[in-house]
Amino acid sequence: MFQATFAGVKNLLIGMGVTFRNMLTKPVTIQYPEVKRVMPARYRGRHFLNRDEEGLERCVGCSLCSINCPVGCIHVVSAENDPDNPVSKGERYAEVYEINLLRCIYCGYCEEACPVDAVVLREHYELADYDRENYIMEKQDLLVYPEPNEFRVNILGNTERVNK
Repeated sequence: MFQATFAGVKNLLIGMGVTFRNMLTKPVTIQYPEVKRVMPARYRGRHFLNRDEEGLERCVGCSLCSINCPVGCIHVVSAENDPDNPVSKGERYAEVYEINLLRCIYCGYCEEACPVDAVVLREHYELADYDRENYIMEKQDLLVYPEPNEFRVNILGNTERVNK
């Protein structure tokens, strides 16, 4: 009984020590709407589709991203590429590319499976909306970056801010 009481008092003093130590530190508060948090380099946020240096879509419609998606939130329909007016560099391109962000678990398997680095998950985390229809991201939504020229991809494939 004495050991149990001693152990309980010891644990109480350890807990109170943590509490008093944290009471004396200055809290970290970010004024969210005005100040945006810089996300870590490997953060997986909103999906985007990349374009190559010539402005063509990188997606060749191989559907490896949708095959590797564990929840099946990606829908890809490929079509034959027109040689006179190509959409991508490959023989095919993604005619329909949709991601259901409500089903997505942001695991990054689609990004890892893509052989041409077309699908990327960036550090954009402001995804809240009142309408469920806005969470079905179509191809034209995925090809547009909300803040152009602010981010770049380094040699390791991680995203960095251009103007720090």
